[in-house]
Amino acid sequence: MSQWMAWVAGVVACAFLPALPGTWRMGLAASVAAAVVVGCRGRPWLRQAAVCALVLLLGLGYAALRAQWRLEQSLPPAWWQKPVELVATVRGLPDPGEYGVRLTLEVEKTLTPGVALPERVQLHDYQRRDWQPGSRWQLSARFKPRRGSANAFGFDAERWLWSEGLLASGSAGKPRQRLPDRNDLMAWVDRWRGAQVARIERALGAGRESALVAALTVGAQQRIAREDWQLFAATGLTHIVSVSGLHITMLAALVAWMGTRLVRRVPGLRAPRVATAMLALSAAALYSLLAGFTVPTQRTLFMLATGSACLLWRRQLSPFQAWWLALTLVLLLDPFAALTPGLWLSFGLVAALMLSSLARRQPPVGWRAAASGQWAAGIASLAPLAALFGGFPLLSPLANALAIPYVSVLLTPLSLLAVALPWDGLLPLAGWLARGFYWMVGVLAHGPAWHVAGAPWALLALAGIGSVWLIAPRGVPGKGLGGLLLLPLLVYRPPGPEWGVARATVLDVGQGLSVLVQTAGHALLFDTGAGEAGRVVLPQLRGLGVDRLDALLLSHHDSDHDGAAAGVRAALPVGRGWAGQPGSAPGGGQGWEWDGVRFDMLGPPPGWRADEDNARSCVLRVATRRQALLLSGDAPARMEEALAAQPGLRLASSVLIAGHHGSRTASSEAWLAAASPRLAVVSAGHLNRYRHPHPLVLERFQRAGAAVLRTDLDGALTLEMGDGLAWRCLRREAPRYWREAGPCGEEAVSPPD
Repeated sequence: MSQWMAWVAGVVACAFLPALPGTWRMGLAASVAAAVVVGCRGRPWLRQAAVCALVLLLGLGYAALRAQWRLEQSLPPAWWQKPVELVATVRGLPDPGEYGVRLTLEVEKTLTPGVALPERVQLHDYQRRDWQPGSRWQLSARFKPRRGSANAFGFDAERWLWSEGLLASGSAGKPRQRLPDRNDLMAWVDRWRGAQVARIERALGAGRESALVAALTVGAQQRIAREDWQLFAATGLTHIVSVSGLHITMLAALVAWMGTRLVRRVPGLRAPRVATAMLALSAAALYSLLAGFTVPTQRTLFMLATGSACLLWRRQLSPFQAWWLALTLVLLLDPFAALTPGLWLSFGLVAALMLSSLARRQPPVGWRAAASGQWAAGIASLAPLAALFGGFPLLSPLANALAIPYVSVLLTPLSLLAVALPWDGLLPLAGWLARGFYWMVGVLAHGPAWHVAGAPWALLALAGIGSVWLIAPRGVPGKGLGGLLLLPLLVYRPPGPEWGVARATVLDVGQGLSVLVQTAGHALLFDTGAGEAGRVVLPQLRGLGVDRLDALLLSHHDSDHDGAAAGVRAALPVGRGWAGQPGSAPGGGQGWEWDGVRFDMLGPPPGWRADEDNARSCVLRVATRRQALLLSGDAPARMEEALAAQPGLRLASSVLIAGHHGSRTASSEAWLAAASPRLAVVSAGHLNRYRHPHPLVLERFQRAGAAVLRTDLDGALTLEMGDGLAWRCLRREAPRYWREAGPCGEEAVSPPD
């Protein structure tokens, strides 16, 4: 088993490397390990260590080779956002989203000369046309490379795109031609899944009940609305909604129970246990295939297959040996699964359940077994949930205790039976049970949650040790001390700025703006970006230890600046609040001081007449003793010039947040001359449709001698302003081989010491 562990460690290590290892270095290290294996026959412990090192290097090399093959498929920059003609097949189930249909295409061939697309691409059709699963098309599309917002906390879209093999995303053009459909196995499965989704929606209507039934039966999770996912996250029930290992195990157990009674009636059957195991395994494999073959289904299927193989070969493996073998097989098929939270949650919880039941002569049964399993799963999930999602709902144990039997024993089996039958008589009953599940989730979702700040790896490792200690088998001494090892993670708060220092974090919200300004004891949020607060803003605030805002300043009423404001207000207590819009615009002249840092509202200027929303933008200056930060929202050039012309108004600032995301309608020559920035920050989306920042604006910054930081290239930015000025870029600070690093201002002026 040590070899399996070493191989898994090598594959996992590759996923978090800043750069892929060189071939010659890997070969040299493997040669040394192989030489030790051959030359140390008289020292078993040294030979075993060398074998493990060699296997680890093989796992690392295998993952690196697969990663290099994937990197070679990346879309060349010369073809970014240019029309490409291609032939492709629709894979999986299209997602009818709010702004159009999103689907995955498997590229068969590229018809445009001189360009090679990745094997799999993501396509958006804003015209909402019908794309049948398994259908083939000749179409034209414009593609961009895979890229997502890069922030320190929360969901990492770029990592997810890489793990899914979606190396480019594009928008479909108007012309398209349908070709003969693909007839391979997965195309047939996808068509069947699509037909079942349509059948469920015909019987139940296109609503949340049909979406849940479709998710539990054929893995159509994309049908579930975003607000319902938020309810599941608020109760810790996200894992139940997907086709998980629990559902597959329940189905396999049901088939095994039925098969046991069936094979007894077959005369002359020599190995009834083997026949029953094969029936259960076949049912689990079919369910896994029809549900999309996700990581949780793979884990369960491989563990069931391991048990069946032991029956056939009359060999016995321990539960942990089967666990390691299943993990090895998953990573062998897809080494990039190491980047997905689902892998670690599904395998980790199973390991916790096995660990808690070790060394027991008589395992608990009935409600004691359920309580013991819930305790082990809850404790084991604390550190992973804190690291991956920044917290956990306190009612999650109760929610799981109620929902697991309801979904796994009632809702899922009935839904599967309703789909398997040729008539729709049971689908309304499944919809009624789904409605009851939503009612239960809605009640529990109002419970409290414990939010954890982003902790260093040392505290996460300490918490992991404490979790294992707490759920260890009976007889392990000092188990109560395991709880003490969890406490540092649960109460940790990252250190704030010193007195007289301002720290500004420019969040990577795509095409929008959101800046958190922190002093020693206060926090102000300038704008929130677009979309939902839980997507970017709230995970960053909580990860930075901000559980209260002393001020929320919305520069003006535009969705890319105040779209997430309602969600922020609902989730966090807010002290003062201002917004640059009629009736609530604060105007210039206001000011206050926090912890030795001065805040001044400079605009709109007195008597200013705004003829558009952008012209109502608030202008804020944050000043320490020697540094200053100037924010102006989308204020147009004429407002900038009016402020620059005011006598006695202090505009000089070492850091300037570029107005209107670097549009040529802002960052005027007069504004730059008055501010004299050393550093200009542009918050914009990668390859956005407005083409921000404009080349003219970048030229102005260069002539002014200002270094340029860009969230579209550098990710989230952290600026430290005290006696000096320093900055950090997330893409440079946390490099990964699958995430491109940005220049971080090095192209103009290097950060001072």
